[in-house]
Amino acid sequence: MAGQKRQGARRKKRKVCAFCVDKAQYIDYKDINVLKKYITERGKILPRRISGNCAKHQRMLTLAIKKSRNVALLPFTIE
Repeated sequence: MAGQKRQGARRKKRKVCAFCVDKAQYIDYKDINVLKKYITERGKILPRRISGNCAKHQRMLTLAIKKSRNVALLPFTIE
């Protein structure tokens, strides 16, 4: 037991921001197909560590999702 090393402790690769790859300057709140990728089945916004977005685009994405919820393009909760 003593002196054994753990095997299989690999680090996962860092995800790259999909919006930075596309060089997106603006995330449109009317583009529901893009926004649905970043929402869970319960209707919550995916966190940055799971979605892989950079901080700038995660803030823009959050504002776009909230704006689309306010104009009833996306539901607040899913039943």
